[in-house]
Amino acid sequence: MSVKAKSKTSYDITIIGGGMVGMSLALLLGQQKRWQIALVESQSLEGSQESPVYSPSFDNRSTALSWSSRNIFEKLGLWQQLEPHASAISQIHVSDRGHIGLTRIEAKEAGVEALGYVLENSWLGSVLLSAATASNIAFYGGSKVKTVKPMAKAVEIDLEGQNKTSHLDTKLLVIADGADSATAKQLGIQFHTKSYGHSAIITNISLQNAHRGIAYERFTDQGPMAMLPLPDYSGGPRASLVWTQPTEMAERLINADDKSFLSDLQERFGFRMGRFKGVGDRFCYPLALTTAEEQVRRRLVVIGNAAHSLHPVAGQGFNLSLRDAAALANNLANGSQNDDVGELDGLLNYQKQQARDQRNTILFSDSLPKLFGLSSSAAALGRNSGLVLMDMLPPFRKQFARFGMGLGNPQVDYG
Repeated sequence: MSVKAKSKTSYDITIIGGGMVGMSLALLLGQQKRWQIALVESQSLEGSQESPVYSPSFDNRSTALSWSSRNIFEKLGLWQQLEPHASAISQIHVSDRGHIGLTRIEAKEAGVEALGYVLENSWLGSVLLSAATASNIAFYGGSKVKTVKPMAKAVEIDLEGQNKTSHLDTKLLVIADGADSATAKQLGIQFHTKSYGHSAIITNISLQNAHRGIAYERFTDQGPMAMLPLPDYSGGPRASLVWTQPTEMAERLINADDKSFLSDLQERFGFRMGRFKGVGDRFCYPLALTTAEEQVRRRLVVIGNAAHSLHPVAGQGFNLSLRDAAALANNLANGSQNDDVGELDGLLNYQKQQARDQRNTILFSDSLPKLFGLSSSAAALGRNSGLVLMDMLPPFRKQFARFGMGLGNPQVDYG
């Protein structure tokens, strides 16, 4: 059914962008039962007060969730619904094609049930929307931001959608409408964009052998690739592939027939997962590191891909954004009952709290493809020595695992 907004037009917090980050933030804020919250999304929001329905498809896109993301969804009371459709990552296997260096990071050694989970976006989105429609969040689905006007005590917003215009005012505006945000640009927020000259191919692969919960991160001379374990489909094992290539090569692979695509993939990846049996629909998008020059102003916060859009090599983009959302919700909740949620001091506290996590995660995601893209013998020797050393020294592996699980920021309790 269509989710309709309440008639009230004044809100404490309004979130622009009803994707997985915006919806998660709305739920985290709604747990406090202190604020009137509105969520604006340009797409029509179709949901139900009933339990979400799982619609299996071989081609469903997926997201890798870190351990910290699991903790956040547990805090929201949603993990029990998400877990049955998630594939646990028991081991991460990192290798450098053409070289002997590799390392294996085990969940058991890190002291957790899983290093992370891979979950289909359709199920995650359905669970989030079902929870949100059962809450007191006001929805403006199928609505686009026409104008945004900051005022002394509120931000005024005009929306266009479904043959009508809505007028809102809000004490705090959160922009979560994706990379290259049009809303942020209306407010004069600038972005730094660095193209990698590569594109990512996203697809699902049917496997000969069971994946056993192993996620593979393989670096090649053409770019990194990841094979992430997915729940079986129709009784057969499958994995989610993220394959980065120079853009011209990626376009060729997108247009290749299935046999040629799988042959090229097998050559680059190897046979650790057996022979690849089939490939689903292929999607391709150009890769760039995009960061907003400003993430907070008085009465304004920018989060999600609107704040930082990362290289997918380590699967950190959504997880960092979810940690931002949890930190923002915690920061606002810890303020005085009489505090104005849009006051700059409180928002600067949030920014300071997340600065280290953002800086380290962006640096890590940006540096890995550079490091493994260097072709000199000295560079290859250095990085392969590092992989071998990490495989031999448990403390190094544990530290790396904690970072990948999103537990590298001791200032914030994400669960």
